[in-house]
Amino acid sequence: MADYPVELVRQRVLFDGSPVTIRPIRAEDAPLEQDFVKHLSADSRYKRFMSTLNELPPGKLKYLTEIDYVRHLALVAIVERDGQEVEIGVARYVAGPQGDDCEFAIAIDDDWRGSGVAGILMLSLIDAARARGMKTMEAFILSANDKMIKFARQLGFTVRRDPDDPGMMHAVRTL
Repeated sequence: MADYPVELVRQRVLFDGSPVTIRPIRAEDAPLEQDFVKHLSADSRYKRFMSTLNELPPGKLKYLTEIDYVRHLALVAIVERDGQEVEIGVARYVAGPQGDDCEFAIAIDDDWRGSGVAGILMLSLIDAARARGMKTMEAFILSANDKMIKFARQLGFTVRRDPDDPGMMHAVRTL
């Protein structure tokens, strides 16, 4: 595992003036990640994981938090509430077999939609992927997820229906 990439830690401000920290996830963030997923609405969990889970199974939680920061990178958005860190969003990429392309996923706490955190996370993730040698980024999005499709287009992704699965859209962007 590579050293923790402190250069990716950023302090940002959301549309309403709230401070947010964007940083790479750490293995010790497992409880934070689990709480984040549990707090998502059932619809948000389904759109992110494409299944009806209520919480992350131990193996999945480990996979999502114990990463190498190069081939697998996750950035979390953290706010402080009552002296505690609270995760309000996460964006990640996982490199493909060639190591120069990656697939991304993003989830934002329902209460923080429209705050600007999604754009901050994705622009940070795109920059980090490019810096790590990724040439293209892609995602598979449920065709009913209109907000995510619109968001991907706003970020410069070309979005087309997946020819192999009419229930999915395929978003691709050159980095």
